[in-house]
Amino acid sequence: MAILVDKNTRVLCQGMTGWAGTHHTARMMEYGTAVVAGVTPGKGGRSHLNLPIFDTVAKAVEETQANASIVFVPPQNAANAMVEAIEAEIPLVVVVTERVPALDMVRVRQALNGSKTKLVGPNSQGILAPDVCMIGVMATGSARPGGIGIVSRSASLTSEVVAQVTAENLGQSTTIGVGGDPIHGISMVECVELFLADPETQGIVLIGEIGGTEEQEVAEFLQGRKVTKPIVALIAGQHAPPERRMGHAGTLTMYGRGDANSKIAALEKAGVRVAPSSHLVGATIRQALLLPH
Repeated sequence: MAILVDKNTRVLCQGMTGWAGTHHTARMMEYGTAVVAGVTPGKGGRSHLNLPIFDTVAKAVEETQANASIVFVPPQNAANAMVEAIEAEIPLVVVVTERVPALDMVRVRQALNGSKTKLVGPNSQGILAPDVCMIGVMATGSARPGGIGIVSRSASLTSEVVAQVTAENLGQSTTIGVGGDPIHGISMVECVELFLADPETQGIVLIGEIGGTEEQEVAEFLQGRKVTKPIVALIAGQHAPPERRMGHAGTLTMYGRGDANSKIAALEKAGVRVAPSSHLVGATIRQALLLPH
């Protein structure tokens, strides 16, 4: 069983009429995702990709019963789009936009408090439940239904790990990109908690990287808990220089904080198996499933 999405997920796209929105909405529809509408202010009443366009999220929800949104809005306007979706009480909002200003994300986080919305991203590749629903921009060619839940901060490493997990004949229950920006919505801890509660997820893979403390927070969450599913982690950036951003806005290591070694140590102390290399994640989760845990 997938988490966050299922066959009843009905998606609207904020910013669908732009190039990126058009291209990736068409891909989602081709995959089988039920995309029901687009939202572009000033273009309401038109049709695009044979779908209705609305001026506001609230009107789109009222007319189509959409229960998820994907945001393809430029960084300077992305926060307003997120807040609009939150105020419309959409249960799931996925944001692809990268490098939304940090102060804007503080405002979005305030809007999330007490809301009915789970926010994935920004700077997320999305959510993929193989053969069920894809909301995002990720590659789908290697994905297969199965029992491994994947939560990741890195889009490119996600594609590699999905291919490895499929090659091990394990498949994926759901893959979630939490986002590479320093301030974002759903955390790695929340995803792990959802995977642990999902009866059809047999094992979990965490794809972490330098910067921030999310991986340590997962370790703290796991400490003292009886975890019945194996968890494997990959931490990227072990050789990255400090005080230099490596890729995403969130991949920044300050001296003594956010480095790969401290993340690995915390996770191993919590009972997580850390893959020795990026090309051995699939083999490591396969081995972990065969061992008592």
